[in-house]
Amino acid sequence: MTLESYEIFCMDDVEVRETTWLWYPYIPFGKVTIIQGDPGEGKTTLALNIAAALTRGEMFGTGEKTEAGTVLYQTAEDGISDTIKPRLTAANADCKKVMFVDENYEPLSFTDERLEEAIQRIHPKLVILDPLQAYLGANVDMHRANEVRPVMSRLSQLAHNYGCAIILIGHMNKNMGTKSAYRGLGSIDITAAARSVLIVAREKHDKQVRVVAHVKSSLAPEGETVAFRLDEHNGLTYIGEYKAEIDDLLMGVSQGTQSEAAAVLIKTMLKDGERPCIEIYNAAAEQNISPSTLRRAKKELNVKDEKRGNIWFWTLQ
Repeated sequence: MTLESYEIFCMDDVEVRETTWLWYPYIPFGKVTIIQGDPGEGKTTLALNIAAALTRGEMFGTGEKTEAGTVLYQTAEDGISDTIKPRLTAANADCKKVMFVDENYEPLSFTDERLEEAIQRIHPKLVILDPLQAYLGANVDMHRANEVRPVMSRLSQLAHNYGCAIILIGHMNKNMGTKSAYRGLGSIDITAAARSVLIVAREKHDKQVRVVAHVKSSLAPEGETVAFRLDEHNGLTYIGEYKAEIDDLLMGVSQGTQSEAAAVLIKTMLKDGERPCIEIYNAAAEQNISPSTLRRAKKELNVKDEKRGNIWFWTLQ
């Protein structure tokens, strides 16, 4: 390659482009967003309800009016006629604005020319690929960073070029106890390529409630944890902000149970007097109690903290 065979640009010539949002601050236009979670937790239902709101010209969650848009929805797991269409109908979608590429004879992939051609033809404001593992391509090992990066880069470029939001629905690995940001299947480069990552998990005290946590946000401050309720007819009711720790839920422990466990731990360890707080944090970690849950319990119990030298001590008042 010679010096004349490529261009060098000056940053001063770059025009600043403001980020616009399908759902602020969770899903930006022109970028890739991942919605992931364990099977059966409502990832697809959430994505379809976001899509349905767009086809009606509404903002998901708030109902505020916006410009209606077309959706390109591809699924490699669910039947269109017996699963996806009924869910869209339950979500009150304008199905005339939901399109899909026929994959009966040849599966689609991120690098398939048909994907870009479809985007060019129908100009969707939202593209959903469900699940992302099925659309990486038959020759791509999702655990190899050098194979994942080019296809994810290609997808990101499509989102940028056409200004559409691209949502990838992803499953999670079985590494229980691992932080939520590292529970996605495949190379961490998949998550790295996305500008926003949401995790959906089930509330253990109420099996119909699903919690949505924003675990990565590159373009805005992370959004508040929110929740929605599912019914037996695939209906979704948006709840809004919700107090929960996503890592606790992924480990199968409800927020209420965690808070109670944290309070019991603090009272037990401090019943005979002050203790270095590091000892309490270590004991909490052994019980899979998150630091934030421990701090909330400390505040609710009105625990006094005092620093002597380089060590913080906790005392029950």
